[in-house]
Amino acid sequence: MEERQSFIYKLILYITGFLLFCEWMRPMEQISDTDDVRVFFIYATFCFFISFLQVPWYLSIPLKGLGLAFILDGLYIAERIFSRDWFSVLYEQVLFNIQMIQSQEWWQMTPLFRSLLFLILLWLMSYLLYYWFVVARRMFFFVILTLIYVTVVDTFTIFDGKWAIVRTFILGMVALGLSSFARVMDQESISFKGLQKAQVWALPLLAIILFSSAAAYASPKLDPQWPDPVPYIESAAGGAGPGGSGSGTVQKVGYGEDDSRLGGSFIQDDTPMFRATADGQRYWRIESKDTYTGKGWEDTLEEPVTNMDPQNISYELFTDNVEVEEQTVMIEMSRQASFQKLVYPYGLSSLVRFPNDYELRVHENTGEMDTVKGDSPAKVNEFIANYEYPSFEYNQLREAGDDDPQEIRDQYLQLPEGLPNRVRNLAGQIVEAEDNRYDRAKAIESYFSSNGFEYSTTDVPVPDENEDYVDQFLFESQLGYCDNFSTSMVVMLRSEGIPARWVKGFTGGERIDTLETELSDDLQNVYQVTSGNAHSWVEVYFPEIGWVPFEPTKGFTNNTDFYTDVETEEGEDPAAAPDSETPEDQMGNPQQMEEEESSDAAGAAGSSDQSYTWLWVLLSAILVAAIILYFTRYRWMTALLIRKYRKNKDEETYEKAYHYLLKVLDHKGFKRKPEQTLRDFALSVDQHYQSNDMRRLTNHYERVIYRNEAQSTQWPKVTELWENLIKKTLS
Repeated sequence: MEERQSFIYKLILYITGFLLFCEWMRPMEQISDTDDVRVFFIYATFCFFISFLQVPWYLSIPLKGLGLAFILDGLYIAERIFSRDWFSVLYEQVLFNIQMIQSQEWWQMTPLFRSLLFLILLWLMSYLLYYWFVVARRMFFFVILTLIYVTVVDTFTIFDGKWAIVRTFILGMVALGLSSFARVMDQESISFKGLQKAQVWALPLLAIILFSSAAAYASPKLDPQWPDPVPYIESAAGGAGPGGSGSGTVQKVGYGEDDSRLGGSFIQDDTPMFRATADGQRYWRIESKDTYTGKGWEDTLEEPVTNMDPQNISYELFTDNVEVEEQTVMIEMSRQASFQKLVYPYGLSSLVRFPNDYELRVHENTGEMDTVKGDSPAKVNEFIANYEYPSFEYNQLREAGDDDPQEIRDQYLQLPEGLPNRVRNLAGQIVEAEDNRYDRAKAIESYFSSNGFEYSTTDVPVPDENEDYVDQFLFESQLGYCDNFSTSMVVMLRSEGIPARWVKGFTGGERIDTLETELSDDLQNVYQVTSGNAHSWVEVYFPEIGWVPFEPTKGFTNNTDFYTDVETEEGEDPAAAPDSETPEDQMGNPQQMEEEESSDAAGAAGSSDQSYTWLWVLLSAILVAAIILYFTRYRWMTALLIRKYRKNKDEETYEKAYHYLLKVLDHKGFKRKPEQTLRDFALSVDQHYQSNDMRRLTNHYERVIYRNEAQSTQWPKVTELWENLIKKTLS
């Protein structure tokens, strides 16, 4: 019975340690380029299970090694497992990565080798946590370390650690409670067989944990004192880091509703949002925003929301003067897409296969289309849309004039009072040579393709409190992504009296298939649109024409059709050439654009994901080394002391050696009670090891301390006794 209860106690303690360790792996999908961490969870469970069973090393090493090999084979190696070719691939991979490490080209490390290192880390942690939690019962440091880790990751990455903190707190309390319970049992010499009614101690422990957790969760909390701690820390460090003051928080790319504070870096996310079966790539529009605050965009006007018949949508972005082509698209939303809004192409006219129990509510100013089921927002998983795809004629745009309706001017010429004058001056310089609205808009759009601007998703600064977002981008950093480029173009257009607005949605996505459908007599393309395709662009108003899309972001191409009826001697405006002539993959996601724009520096710096990779490898290696050194400290310290004590044969050295032996015995559970003499303690140690080594050493120690007798003549024998007992204790 005692052994069974001891086994249950160790099992609970070890499971607690394993669950705490899982909190270290949970953020990996969001803060690194790891696609699926489930395979690592499975391998960690396998290793922890073998370590708990205390399988002999000659069985546990082959078992864990086989598990590691099967995972690498399933993920990366196509050859038959354990064949000569299989080992050849593994050898070449390891050899190549070792060379990359030696040359400090961390970003060149292959996924196979990175996974191999991480699997080895899981292997080691399964042993170390067993020793830490079950043998040494010293889990306080690991609990604190886990809390710090979750807090740091939650603060400085896009990982949401709200529930991770709660789980860590509860698991840590359970672990510390069990540890304290076991310590009391050891001190009072209580055996497990007397604990048949475990609820005597378990129920109060659980009650305290649940009460404290519930109280902490329900109690009022202060608002965050640092809305974004990264700029604060960097400013405290003297503005260190790229981009000057405050290089921005790290976000995850994707569609979001809050644009009140733009700026900061983001990491890529290839989570599928929807599939579109269409004739070609399109801008997938969601909404526009009208009010620029100097920090971001807001909707400040109360706009009417209309329930529209899905079969007859009257939201018009352009007039009947624009040439259109009737087309159809099928949208299939993915399971991961969480927004309850319609993504739609320009010229949407009707929805087919729209669920009968859903309503379509259209915001007339922004174009946002909410899908509602029973007065609650709900996602429509699949629908077919008919739309009139527009083509804009160059001469018509150039001749549109500046006679805008007053309501358009009131709403789409707004600028904050604190906009720096140099932004207005720059806009005036860019357009001063143009004599019509279209060419002025094209001049501002083209301005970003040169003049030192760079597309980047990393090291993008967040403006200080007294800094304007556009001003900081145009004159300070000249580094950013679509939000920086599109917002700057809208602001400069408005400063020149041209109505413009900021639009959000998705780019065309990646073509993954071509097939025959019921939607068209011709073959249609299937496009996969991911979070990485989230994008913002510009719409400019032209009288008698409507809203025309423009694409200022460097490396991106406007996929709207433009044409001319009359060929002039100068030919078609090359800057405004129809995007149908541009390869579709140029409309790719921001990550692809960034790689194209920074190809010259790729060999020196690598991408942000590669930086994350080598940083994680380095931190993991340091962590593993520190843990190994900590848990083996008595072994390597003993080896060093043995060499030292062999050289120095004096009484002071022997006294230090004896005190170190007492420390090692205390570490292994032989705690000397205050009332015990050295001889009594030595007797208890010898009874455990069934020897008389400790008594002989103690006898020599008392002679040195109390009688001042020199022991140099017996030093070899004493040293041998000391070494044997140390090694026996640590084995």
